[in-house]
Amino acid sequence: MNDGMNIAFFGSSIVSAYWNGAATYYRGIIKELAANGHKVTFYEPEAYNRQEHKDFVNIDFVKSVIYKAVNDDVERVIKQASDADIIIKASGVGVYDSFLEQKLLNYQTTNKAILFWDVDAPATLDRIENDQLDQFRNLIKMYDAILTYGGGQNVIDTYKKYGAIKCFPVYNALDPETHFPVPSDPRFEGTLGFLGNRLPDREERVKEYFFKPALKLKDKLFLLGGNGWETDTEKMVNVRKTGHVYTHEHNSFNCSVLAVLNVNRNSMASCGFSPPTRIFEAAGAGACIITDKWKGVETFLEPGRECLVAENGDEVAQYLKDLTLTDARQIGKAARERVLSEHTYRHRAQLVEKVLENCKETNREAVQ
Repeated sequence: MNDGMNIAFFGSSIVSAYWNGAATYYRGIIKELAANGHKVTFYEPEAYNRQEHKDFVNIDFVKSVIYKAVNDDVERVIKQASDADIIIKASGVGVYDSFLEQKLLNYQTTNKAILFWDVDAPATLDRIENDQLDQFRNLIKMYDAILTYGGGQNVIDTYKKYGAIKCFPVYNALDPETHFPVPSDPRFEGTLGFLGNRLPDREERVKEYFFKPALKLKDKLFLLGGNGWETDTEKMVNVRKTGHVYTHEHNSFNCSVLAVLNVNRNSMASCGFSPPTRIFEAAGAGACIITDKWKGVETFLEPGRECLVAENGDEVAQYLKDLTLTDARQIGKAARERVLSEHTYRHRAQLVEKVLENCKETNREAVQ
């Protein structure tokens, strides 16, 4: 792409990862788009105390515009964004989602493409399949393209079933300048670390893959990071809660435990091909990853060599019994090498650029 584009992006937050797992995903992709000459303005609402927990303030690759969650201010930023070449509406902004999804399409012209970026496609598609009155069902076919956080061919086929013109999964990845190996930090030392907010469609899986092994291996220390777990560990003396772990502390967290646990949400595990950000962060730090089983994991990391895959909590416990520090470091090193060669945000940004250029060319051809 020769000419830099002016891109308006509506998402949950780029300045805060508080209750916002997509933050590093947005940062990684937008950083690479900016490096290629594109100008990105990120619009995010004041919501869920994210602005009080900023962890990303010295940003020079994106303009951050924060608006109040009230009608007048939402209308103001929509009008401001209408001057962009490309407008992207992400799912899960948190407030005024339906309003934004419909209103932004009013600015679609032959010179301006409007895209929807679904950062939770399995959940979105499950929602609209179970609610025929869902407004978004009828909007899908109006967007110039749908981008998704992952999901593979299943998500592509389902979106096209609902009329999507184009659909492209843009998987999570690694920003090597943000996530890398660091010395161990005593605050986060232990046998197994899990970092994730408590969410309804992941809670039971966390109980199986994290709490169950902790109950079986009472001689080992388990680290639990994230929000919402305050009342779950009072009687578990070998589980240490860290609360919210800021982005700048993720490397220390990932490098201080023997192994890092990944647990997918129900919808993403059943859909497959939806690796969360945490996997690439941990791999970038050279951590030994133990992940729950999901379809497509081998697309990103080779089981047994670059990660360990567990069917249930008993298998997690067995891995921890057998895992030596030498083996853990070897697996982590292999994972880091793999993601650096195939799964960085530079790789992902190349796909996004092709999609944006294709949308512009298609619109130009439509008026010729």
